[in-house]
Amino acid sequence: MADIPGVLIDLERRAEEERANLAGLDGEAYEEQWRRWREASAAVHGAVADYVAREDVELTRLAVEQAVKKAVRHPE
Repeated sequence: MADIPGVLIDLERRAEEERANLAGLDGEAYEEQWRRWREASAAVHGAVADYVAREDVELTRLAVEQAVKKAVRHPE
């Protein structure tokens, strides 16, 4: 597996934090937090797509996304 740039890991961590902040919310607070999570998640997907397009990597976008998620959710 290629080295995953720290910026991608940081973006995924932020998205995970925003997702976790949904717990216990409802109504307007939930909707606002959901928007924050969606924006953070979109930032991850966009950064991964840019990375795959810009860098000379032999990985698909999906493989990079999976590696980023694994690095955040299951650090070794």
